[in-house]
Amino acid sequence: MLSKSQARTFFLGGTVVSFLAFIALTIYSLAPSNDQTGHNQIDEHVVRGKEIWEKNNCMGCHTVLGEGGYYAPELTKVIDRKGAAMIKAILMSPVPWQPNGRKMVAYGMSNEDADAMVAYFEWIGKIDLNGFDRVVSPLSKDKMKTN
Repeated sequence: MLSKSQARTFFLGGTVVSFLAFIALTIYSLAPSNDQTGHNQIDEHVVRGKEIWEKNNCMGCHTVLGEGGYYAPELTKVIDRKGAAMIKAILMSPVPWQPNGRKMVAYGMSNEDADAMVAYFEWIGKIDLNGFDRVVSPLSKDKMKTN
C-alpha cells in the first residue's frame, strides 16, 4: 500500500511522463518528413475534383478513406481497381451506371470535369495509409472481388 506522499509522487510522475510522451509524439507527427498526405501534389485539377465531389454529394453514397455512405463502393483506391479510363467513362456516361443492381446517377460530366474527378481519385489513392491499403466499405462488392 502506498502512503499519501508516495501516491502523490506516483500520480505526478505519471502525469509528467504522459505529458512529455504526448508532446514528443505530437512533434514527431507534425515533422515535415512524416507528411503522408502528399499535399504538395495537389493542383487545380485535384481541387476541382474535390469541389465536384462535394457539389454532387458523392459522399452520401460512397466512402473515401473510410468516411461516407456505405451504399456504394469505397473509392479510395478506385483508380487502382478499375482504371482511370473506366472511371472517366462512368462519370461521362449519359446512362445511369448500374453495377450489382445499384443505380448511380448519370452525371454526364464534361471531359474536363471527369478528368478533374480522376485527378482527385488518383491523389486520394496515393495517400500513405500506413500499410492499411485495403480500406473498403463493409457493404462493398468490390471488396469481395479484389481479395
